[in-house]
Amino acid sequence: VATAMRTIYTAPTVDGAELALKEFDQQFGAQYPGAIDVWRNAWPEFVPFLDYPVELRKIVYTTNAIESINFQLRKITKNRGHFPDKDAAMKLLYLGLRN
Repeated sequence: VATAMRTIYTAPTVDGAELALKEFDQQFGAQYPGAIDVWRNAWPEFVPFLDYPVELRKIVYTTNAIESINFQLRKITKNRGHFPDKDAAMKLLYLGLRN
């Protein structure tokens, strides 16, 4: 999912990002409708980001708060290994966000 989402925010153009979002929606929309809603609601704020050169965009998206949170959540789940069920993973992520 993260790899597919990365194609949206690393797209070289707005058209490329829109195409990547459509592909992401087709592939994961039924499973993750909330993720699609977040992208669509944030689209007007996201599009100006694509005006920056690719080199600068990489610096921006790797240093922003969202990426920092994503890193922390990946770190939490990676250290735990397997989860007995989906709820256990969700609880751990919730607790990680609370800290």
